[in-house]
Amino acid sequence: MSLAFSTLGCHGAPLDEVLKLALSNKITGLELRTAPDEFTHTGLTSAERRELRTRIEDAGLEILAVSSYVKLCAVEEQPLEAHLELAADLGARGVRVFPGDEPSDDAGTADSPTPGEIRALDRVATAPKESRILLETHDSHSAGRKMAALLSLIDSNVAGHNVQVIWDSAHTWSHGETPAEAFALLQPWLEFVQIKQSDSTQNYRPVAIEDGDFPIQDLLQALEGTDYPLSLEWETKWHPHLPSLEETLPAVTRWLTPR
Repeated sequence: MSLAFSTLGCHGAPLDEVLKLALSNKITGLELRTAPDEFTHTGLTSAERRELRTRIEDAGLEILAVSSYVKLCAVEEQPLEAHLELAADLGARGVRVFPGDEPSDDAGTADSPTPGEIRALDRVATAPKESRILLETHDSHSAGRKMAALLSLIDSNVAGHNVQVIWDSAHTWSHGETPAEAFALLQPWLEFVQIKQSDSTQNYRPVAIEDGDFPIQDLLQALEGTDYPLSLEWETKWHPHLPSLEETLPAVTRWLTPR
């Protein structure tokens, strides 16, 4: 099973450092955090985009996602189109977006979507098709069952849409779903799987690989016989207590070894 990582784990690092880290740990793919303080952002010129794509491809790496902070259900206008264009220019599989729905008295169902889910339908229907929209199990739709309901809604209302799912497996687990249950719910739309370590006894606080209790072997069993990439989303930018990505990647290789 191929392994990737998100540059969230080495935020602010230059491309040379990211490539060295990937190649020294047999990494095959990257999620590129997209923000003004990173080497990937929507303000890159055409020449800069070509150079970035070439250097990553020459290193033998695939860009799984341009990781945006676009919220598909949000009230505010979102820069989705600019990120889709960037992903297309870089040859990425798509743009990572969050659901970002607002709390509502109406929880939403396939028959009665929330106002935010209706906004998501409109955005998907009018979005250019340069790249896929990769909707992560996150925030308002962290549970696989809720994400599956939203994707079923999109299937029913937007013919030929380009939305797939990034399964943040720790988020579905924190919402009471086993890996097997979440996989069964999300598989029809699944693009790739994010992994991380957390401690359920500490309200699912992110912790070092050796210190948590995420059921990684259950996840591997659920994915047996498939070829979905695994991508380590190591959130050192938001959780500076975590060990570095450089220290963590070898531990991940051991963590993923079947027992």
